[in-house]
Amino acid sequence: MTAPDRFPDTAGGPPRRTVYGEAAEAYDGGRPGYADELVTEVLEHAALGGRTALEVGAGTGKATALFAARGVPLVCVEPDPRMAEVLRHNTAGCPHVHVEVSDFERWTPSASPAAGRFGLLYAATSWHWVDPDHRWDLAHSALEPGGTLALFWKPLAVIDPELLAELRYIDRLHGVEEPPHDALASRYGEEAGTVDGVEGPGRPVDEIRRDGRFTDLRTVRFRQNLRYDTARYLAFLASVSAYRILPDRNLDHFLLDTGRLLDSGGGAISMLRVNDLVLARAA
Repeated sequence: MTAPDRFPDTAGGPPRRTVYGEAAEAYDGGRPGYADELVTEVLEHAALGGRTALEVGAGTGKATALFAARGVPLVCVEPDPRMAEVLRHNTAGCPHVHVEVSDFERWTPSASPAAGRFGLLYAATSWHWVDPDHRWDLAHSALEPGGTLALFWKPLAVIDPELLAELRYIDRLHGVEEPPHDALASRYGEEAGTVDGVEGPGRPVDEIRRDGRFTDLRTVRFRQNLRYDTARYLAFLASVSAYRILPDRNLDHFLLDTGRLLDSGGGAISMLRVNDLVLARAA
């Protein structure tokens, strides 16, 4: 289960990276968060000392809240105004969080509180949405020399192989491509960014190496077992772009079928949450 380099837009519909905004509150309630250990790893690497961090594709603030709770001054760039509205609500008690509505490709730091370069740029399950032809130029120009680049994802994997086969059948039945539960938990080993020991498409390690403007490259994987009841897992699925692009009637039928499956097996699903982290420094 890996993210593609850049998801295709829906034929005849809105850009796929903006479908989340159609149900921003559902996204906020359904999506799992990130491991505290990941935030600690990033901040130890960055050693900000009060400098400002830049978040690319902040969404509703699943990662933002964790960094803000550590007192990190943040500039959060989010392209969808509906997601940004929820983000502002979620960080209303954090005066050190500044939200800007813009694509990262069009954003300039001149109007930000930290006009200039940043000590940390991070992207939480959002880097694959940034234009691959320009994202490394943008990242390098936003970071001060020695600044930390932190890119991370949180794939979920099903523990029970029989349940996974049933879920895949329902996905195929409803024409769903790239479902979030597309791999067994046993396929995720210790090496970050890999499934069955092989780095998946859309992971940036090779791109960073080829670019040559980033040093101190390393990866870390964090693993945690989770158990979702039926309602929570359906809320998560309803927030995923692969399902959000379905016509409303198809989505309703898909959720009904999936709910029946989970309820028939005890009303819950056991998952492995993987947090994969890539760290580097701007030369």
